[in-house]
Amino acid sequence: MGHKKNRRMKRTAWILSVIVVIVLILGVSFHLITTIIPPDPGSKVDTATIVQNPQPDFYFSGNNWMKKSNSGLWEMYLEGKPFERGVINGKLSKFLIVGQEQAFVDQIKTMVPSDFYLRFLKYFIYWFNRHLDEYIPEEYKLEIYGISLSASSQFDFIGSKYQRMLNYHSAHDIGHALQDLSLVGCTSFGVWGDRSKDHELIIGRNFDFYMGEEFAENKIICFEKPDKGYGFMMVTWGGMIGTMSGMNEAGLTVTINAAKSDIPYAARTPISIVTREILQYASTLNEAYAIARKKQTFVSESILVGSGKENMAGIIEKSPYRLALVLPTKDYMACTNHFQSSAFASDPRNIRDKVENASLYRYKRLIQDISLKSPMDYNDVAVILRDKKGLNNVDPGYGNEKAINQLIAHHSIIFKPSQLKVWVSTSPWQLGKYVCYDLYEIFHKFAGLKRKMEITDSAMAIPADSFLGSFGYTQFLRFKEMRDIIKRQLRKDDPAPLSGSFIDAFRNSNPGYYEVYSLLGDYYFQHGQWEEAGSAYQEALTKIVPRWNEKVNIIKKMTDCRNKNKKK
Repeated sequence: MGHKKNRRMKRTAWILSVIVVIVLILGVSFHLITTIIPPDPGSKVDTATIVQNPQPDFYFSGNNWMKKSNSGLWEMYLEGKPFERGVINGKLSKFLIVGQEQAFVDQIKTMVPSDFYLRFLKYFIYWFNRHLDEYIPEEYKLEIYGISLSASSQFDFIGSKYQRMLNYHSAHDIGHALQDLSLVGCTSFGVWGDRSKDHELIIGRNFDFYMGEEFAENKIICFEKPDKGYGFMMVTWGGMIGTMSGMNEAGLTVTINAAKSDIPYAARTPISIVTREILQYASTLNEAYAIARKKQTFVSESILVGSGKENMAGIIEKSPYRLALVLPTKDYMACTNHFQSSAFASDPRNIRDKVENASLYRYKRLIQDISLKSPMDYNDVAVILRDKKGLNNVDPGYGNEKAINQLIAHHSIIFKPSQLKVWVSTSPWQLGKYVCYDLYEIFHKFAGLKRKMEITDSAMAIPADSFLGSFGYTQFLRFKEMRDIIKRQLRKDDPAPLSGSFIDAFRNSNPGYYEVYSLLGDYYFQHGQWEEAGSAYQEALTKIVPRWNEKVNIIKKMTDCRNKNKKK
């Protein structure tokens, strides 16, 4: 008997040993497969460069500098070779890189509160991005590597500094793949000819990539003079070298708008790296198209390209399998989040996206605004970018994805390519004033600053939106606070029931917005108040619901309420 027991114990120990060895082998193999080795900078670069801080919020080293303007925007000037630019970028903006990474991690934890799923997400992304570096030009890998030397060790549990910085460049694309989470919903347009007051091209865009308010707090207006290609400006954040919105000294602009994508199986070139290369090396639509055609991407994207040389704009529509160049037939181009070319006309995802989501509705509103405001100048463009109404001026509620201004914008920007002028919005969203930069002056007058000074053209600033001082704005802020309270209730983080006065105040905080009633329906449903829940859901359906799946979900819950109410 004892002999048999010993044999069972030995067999169990052997099986456990085999399992441990297999797990170790798999773990080591996973690590080896997914680890990305940093590029070799080649010649030795002084990574111990001293950054001087002679005044509050002003830093410089050589001709490179970073400062905080009176507008609240951070401004940075960089020049030199790729690795050198990266190293000094990291040193100048180190505290912003740390803060940006913290904001990003905090937002991910909010979206994915489970530790188990967070660990799964981490390993999924590392597997998904295991070949990412093979699709990024060496120049940009060197720049990212230089920046990563200043990244914080406190996030090493996520991965190595270089690999984290590299992976963050695909976050925008992964957000597109998960578009149903409403991370993205941008709007851009360009007008010229008779629709422009001076007949010259002018472009406006809202970048509505939302990763929380903290993520958008410390935007950087980066002016970069690389050793190769054109000097350019772009709106970015700590650690990011890809381009979401930018203009180069040849008068070429790029902005990106997400389109509906299939779930990708592996990473390719992040779209922000594609647009960065276009910005640095193209001066015409055809040159931009030629660069885009050579790149493999893993999500679908519309790239609105403005060409000051040609005085017009076009759209490069790019999916993992197809590419199209949309040239204008009129004196304007409008772009939201669906494809417009014949190449994608029969694409099932694009057809379904136009029917089921907010893009086509917002596109139609944009065309209405362009027609009403033409001919326009930069002030008129700002009015369109701040438009919170729906089609025919109906009220969709503040924050609705069907509005051009969804009150979530990371940044809003206006370009005047022929004059090399660019206006960038200040907080909050696109409601603060737009400050004006002259790209020619930046590169010829403000390179090599050694003292803090303002570099914007104050006479060309666009005043803050009057909505900022309104009761509606105050109510919208109240709505956001109260929405967070209700969401905590629904997660059962806060067990205290909501008072009747709170519920009434929440209804009145944003009465035109469907989410007010949808959330109240969820609250009542959770507390078994089927009749009240059903009424709230019914009220939600009388409002403008931006996505078809949200509408279907509300209808389903309303039906559940009716069935439960009958059983009482």
